[in-house]
Amino acid sequence: MRLPTPHTLKQIATIIGSRYVGADDFPVLGLNEIHGVEAGDIVFVDHPKYYDKALSCKATVVLINKEVQRPEGKALLISDDPFRDFNRLIEYFSAFEKSTHSISPSAEIGEDTIIQPNVFIGHHVKIGKGCLIHSNVSIYDDCIIGDHVIIHAGTVLGSDAFYYKRRPDQLDKLISCGRVIIEDEVEIGSLCSIDKGVTGDTTIGKGTKLDNQVQVGHDTQIGQRCQIASQTGIAGCVTIEDEVVIWGQVGIVSAITIGKQAVIMGQSGVGNSLPGGKKYFGSPAGDSREKMRELFHIKQIPDILKKLDE
Repeated sequence: MRLPTPHTLKQIATIIGSRYVGADDFPVLGLNEIHGVEAGDIVFVDHPKYYDKALSCKATVVLINKEVQRPEGKALLISDDPFRDFNRLIEYFSAFEKSTHSISPSAEIGEDTIIQPNVFIGHHVKIGKGCLIHSNVSIYDDCIIGDHVIIHAGTVLGSDAFYYKRRPDQLDKLISCGRVIIEDEVEIGSLCSIDKGVTGDTTIGKGTKLDNQVQVGHDTQIGQRCQIASQTGIAGCVTIEDEVVIWGQVGIVSAITIGKQAVIMGQSGVGNSLPGGKKYFGSPAGDSREKMRELFHIKQIPDILKKLDE
């Protein structure tokens, strides 16, 4: 998330009441998760396992819960609870804005786009030309939808990321302030849920088609001309490259990549990145021919055991 205007390190530290290491006027330009950071961003880290990764990433301000050596060219914000203070910064710069209309006056809707009854469109949404939005679709704030997009009834764009920190007595939610971007000629089936990015964008590429009841997690990037069938669940921060085919009831774990023109057969469980241009099946998903051979051999086990008992 880019800040509305650049801030200084001292200004940010004042907002959250933290100590800092670095020049008072050190520039702060945005907030981001570690997978999407750029120079000028703040990234937070609260576990020793990830200290090195956070301190060496592209972010130039690290919100951290330990006094460490400041890397050259970076600044530190020292906090007893970086998760809490990152949320405080999101709330400060991206406060929730209540809606008073079914279609926000700030929404931009293109020529020849049809909005069916009972659709909700939030603040600062942009919808292109020639789209068809069916009834009971909810489009949260800041979503961007291209031209000639079809969204079927009951779908939600821009719901919050499923991202929580476990405390001794509760689960604390990381506030989402990202967007959903739907490119041209996408069709989304009924009752789909597309979560917005935590601080970045969840994107569905041009010409991609989603069946009914598909879940797309936060910050996931889906390429062009993909086909994703019903009841597929895609976790956060997944990259799906162009022309991938995913059949029904597939589950995909977070932070992996599925290569271009891969095909994943129904009811598979994808736990690792998969190269493109191949067909996959099973849980954990693997080369479909090998998996089918495994199943064939498994079916022979009762006969083998019977012969051993004879």
